[in-house]
Amino acid sequence: MLNIILFGPPGAGKGTQSARLIDKYKLVHLSTGDILRAEVAAQTTLGKEAKTLMDKGILVSDDIVIGMIDTKISKNLSSAGFIFDGFPRTLPQAEALDKLLTKHSTGISMTIALEVNEAELFHRISLRGKSSGRADDQDEATFHKRMNVYNNETAPLKDYYKKQSKLRPVKGIGEVDDIFRAICSEIDQGL
Repeated sequence: MLNIILFGPPGAGKGTQSARLIDKYKLVHLSTGDILRAEVAAQTTLGKEAKTLMDKGILVSDDIVIGMIDTKISKNLSSAGFIFDGFPRTLPQAEALDKLLTKHSTGISMTIALEVNEAELFHRISLRGKSSGRADDQDEATFHKRMNVYNNETAPLKDYYKKQSKLRPVKGIGEVDDIFRAICSEIDQGL
């Protein structure tokens, strides 16, 4: 089973590249945001718990998110693998994901880390904000807050996966097709 974490700061191109990887490698997309919305819409037990928290403005706990990911994995055990998009974001989430995958007799194959400098990230997010109309994507202060969260909470996962020999850095600047080929090269070498 090929299980990939697509990792990188906001605006690195994770969404663009994950869609292509899903098609090429026939992976199941595991986006925590998508899973959360689906569970709430289906009014599952976990979805109801999540909705109660969200309605109060409280972040959904790691236990609930892991439970939802467990459900999605359990329903797709015969797939070629999974691509994790937006998860894990913290060390406790990474550790919980490892335990969950071990329970299903699998594990993370590799973590593709898209490397893009902050100036390019802000440029991309600003352009996205102009085309989507999202004011938060056009605000530099908001961008810096997101980067601080990423640098303090998520970036340390690079060391976690590096210690497991699962980190594959890929330059995330250039043409989309060139970046995709570089990612595929890393995946194919790891198979």
